[in-house]
Amino acid sequence: MRTAWLNALALGAVALSIGLVVIKNVSGDTSTQLVNVSYDPTRELFQDINRRFVEKYFQETGKKLTIQQSHGGSSRQARAVIDGAPADVVTLALSSDVDTLRKRGLIAENWAQRLPNNSQPFSSTIVFVVRKGNPKAIKDWPDLIRPGVFVITPNPKTSGNGKLSVLAAWGSVLYRGGTEVQAQQYLSQLYQHVPVLDTGARDATNTFTQEKVGDVHLTWENEALLEAAEYKGEVEIVYPPVSILAEPSVAWVDANVARRKTQAYAKAYLEFLYTDEAQEAIAQHGYRPINPEILKKHADRLPAIDLFPVTILAKDWDDAQQKFFADNGIFDAIHPSSDAASTGSSATPSRKGETP
Repeated sequence: MRTAWLNALALGAVALSIGLVVIKNVSGDTSTQLVNVSYDPTRELFQDINRRFVEKYFQETGKKLTIQQSHGGSSRQARAVIDGAPADVVTLALSSDVDTLRKRGLIAENWAQRLPNNSQPFSSTIVFVVRKGNPKAIKDWPDLIRPGVFVITPNPKTSGNGKLSVLAAWGSVLYRGGTEVQAQQYLSQLYQHVPVLDTGARDATNTFTQEKVGDVHLTWENEALLEAAEYKGEVEIVYPPVSILAEPSVAWVDANVARRKTQAYAKAYLEFLYTDEAQEAIAQHGYRPINPEILKKHADRLPAIDLFPVTILAKDWDDAQQKFFADNGIFDAIHPSSDAASTGSSATPSRKGETP
């Protein structure tokens, strides 16, 4: 299975559409090769991080490394590792996605405590991307359920972006003093305005920008910045007054690095994410570094907004996963057809462009 998966990685180098990117900075044997299994929008970030780390590691040790990266919906990526994808490290959208690997015995019990800030080297949030001039006057979460507004966001059964969109929408009600009953009513209404659920964040971006479906795209802040830069003049970013504090998490995969004897490389790679050089790169790519001075330096692109923690709607990320996204959880209750996408196909409550 490992050989087949690495062959798929190599093929992905020439086919970005299947969600794989291979970075080969130098030639090296398998003993100095790392595989980073990550979530959808981090392609550009880790292309940059990988180059920086490989160069720095060679300067300091004289050892050459090859780093390969794989991208897709965060929950699907975690499932791929469970099914045998040979990840040395995982850099996933939610700590609950990483923790699924712990529950399967692939990662140590104390994984979150092995690196600073609970193994969360940066944070992010969910913002809105709208059409040029914001013709539907979308400024806040309640605007998303007005008649005639179509919302693009990926499936929470497969995507970290999708999960965070659900949690941000629900939390926006609770944060302002609403009840859970009101939050569920709002969430149910919101997903009646979602014409298609793509499996990952980048697929949803393509639906909104290339296929031009929808009036507003709920997406990662860094993905919104990329959209605004690439489609300059066609779309613009709207920051809602409140949104969720997203906390992507990283870990080396103990079972895999022990077998491949790559733990030292994997640990050094993840520790590099906390250096000033990597924190600067993180900010340049639209993520919020945990270094406060570097974050402050980029305040023009990463403005301060009210970000509520997951604990306003659940005990922690794992509890949020069970409460909202487990079988027969809250999301299944308000959108039962979403299960179709959890097996790899998009759930389409209506065809693209139709009124939901």
